[in-house]
Amino acid sequence: MSTYVYGIIRASHSPLRQDLDGVGDPPRPVRRLRQGELAAIVGDAPEELRPKRRDLLAHQRVLGEAGADGVVLPMRFGSVSPDDDTVTTVLAERADHFLERLEALDGTAEYNIKANHDEESMLRLIMADHEDTRSLAEANREAGGGTQEQKISLGEMIAAAVQEREATDAELLHQALTPIAKAASAGPHSTGWLANLSFLVERRSAEHFLAAVDEFRHKHPHLELHVNGPLPPYSFVEPSSQQPEGATAEAFRNAGAQPNE
Repeated sequence: MSTYVYGIIRASHSPLRQDLDGVGDPPRPVRRLRQGELAAIVGDAPEELRPKRRDLLAHQRVLGEAGADGVVLPMRFGSVSPDDDTVTTVLAERADHFLERLEALDGTAEYNIKANHDEESMLRLIMADHEDTRSLAEANREAGGGTQEQKISLGEMIAAAVQEREATDAELLHQALTPIAKAASAGPHSTGWLANLSFLVERRSAEHFLAAVDEFRHKHPHLELHVNGPLPPYSFVEPSSQQPEGATAEAFRNAGAQPNE
């Protein structure tokens, strides 16, 4: 039977709860595989594994339980190994790498921030900042809406201004929060978000980081910020020079989606 891998911890990590269940229907028990100074948090892999909400939450719950008692190197949802022996072999072969990453991530958490525009506030800003757009909008309104060509032209001008502002605001968000974090990582672009950023934050500095997020939100009321965290440091498993693919990412076959997408 294949082995589902949740994450990697130090062998000295506190024991997991004996009743901790993971993915699968019914949920499969969670256990540890030890190899030298390392251990992997694993369970039997379901035959048909899909990124359903129940299993995504189970994956996060296991990592959350483990992370509450010490640093954990999280695997993405769907990380599967052919068997237990393969897992311990990987731990042995890449021990130096895993131990270095555990040390680097100790005492940290990930905060994912997605941003988009409040449409009404954004439109007011565009009209205030772009005289040509404002003039055309006023001319169209006085003409009872304007010609079809004028309507298309106004729409194109607004779209271009929104696109320009999206790039500007994404960079402003990055510049405002990166100095407060240990590291930052841009997530995959998705429709509806102008920014999808993850920040590696010292747990002891989390309150300061969240206060900075609130300050940024107050200064830029046309932006809607969605904060998810604290999370296991999914986006920082690899050193920045190796993202997005690296020694850890290649260690196990990934059959699912990222929990924080």
